[in-house]
Amino acid sequence: MPKNKATIQSIADTLGVSVSTVSRVMNGVGKKYRISAKTIAAIHETADKLNYTPNNIAKSLRLKKTFTVGLIIPDISNPWFAKIAMRIEEESRKRGYNIFLCNSNGDITVEKESLKLLENWKVDGIITAPIGIEYSHLLKSYKNGMPLVLVDRFFEKAELPYVSTNDEQGAFDANELLISYGHVNIACIQGLVGTSQNRQRVDGYKKALKKNGLKVEESLIVGSDFGYDNGYNEAKKIIKELHKNKVTAIFSTGNQITLGVLKAFKEESIRIPEDISLISFDENNYSELLYTPISTVSHVDNEIGSKAVAMLFNQINEEETEEVQRILAPTHLIERDSVRRIK
Repeated sequence: MPKNKATIQSIADTLGVSVSTVSRVMNGVGKKYRISAKTIAAIHETADKLNYTPNNIAKSLRLKKTFTVGLIIPDISNPWFAKIAMRIEEESRKRGYNIFLCNSNGDITVEKESLKLLENWKVDGIITAPIGIEYSHLLKSYKNGMPLVLVDRFFEKAELPYVSTNDEQGAFDANELLISYGHVNIACIQGLVGTSQNRQRVDGYKKALKKNGLKVEESLIVGSDFGYDNGYNEAKKIIKELHKNKVTAIFSTGNQITLGVLKAFKEESIRIPEDISLISFDENNYSELLYTPISTVSHVDNEIGSKAVAMLFNQINEEETEEVQRILAPTHLIERDSVRRIK
């Protein structure tokens, strides 16, 4: 028989068993139908010898499923999103599904194009960490029957399921720490305005100041996105005005922002925490390895990806509840050496 031309029928003929028996074994449900371990082993062995390759297209047409999950990530180079993507891939593979990965690169146009691409490829469901400034395209897809789950970022007003973390509480805890150490002039380098993550983290910053009787200085809330350059440029400006604005601490709302801040500090010979204190949202592998280990708010939850996949497959298998599912996991503060006590 020619290479790659073996069929379920030829395997059945070789072993003298029924086509349905071979089909059930190759679909991984042999035990469910009480097919003996000996027969299952023989079928797999024969399939290997005959170089059998499943016809996934035919299977997809028959079952009306492609056994693929679409995943849209804003920045795959960001370790946080990379970890989420890895867990989603692992959990999907356990269910016999493959991942179709798209990197939107923080661009809403690319995000919309990626959504259309995945829909055209007939994926069975989509998990996305949205850019966070528009959601009508996501809501339309969900309302039209596409199983969809948001991960990390979400929209408070949209009827869309999501798995994320309580970033407002995490930001509050970080700034409470700074204030308890005597800092009253705290700069906040924010991320992309309009995203749920940025709103939560800036709100947590403001809430901590107000709770402690401190005025919220809007001029100390700077920045425009979660990128490295934003952190670098804003840190340079803060350093230039350090004596004028009397800033003693910086709250960074993201790990890529923090990297930019650290580069600016190095270039300007600014010492942490002697010259300025620093606390960052997002725990990272480098946080505790720096010359001065950085205090962080960790929202690393290894179950976020797993929970998102479970939520998606509830929809795929039509097991979802009437209410839109929403999960907010807790964050936790990791105190290191980057915050100086000034009183």
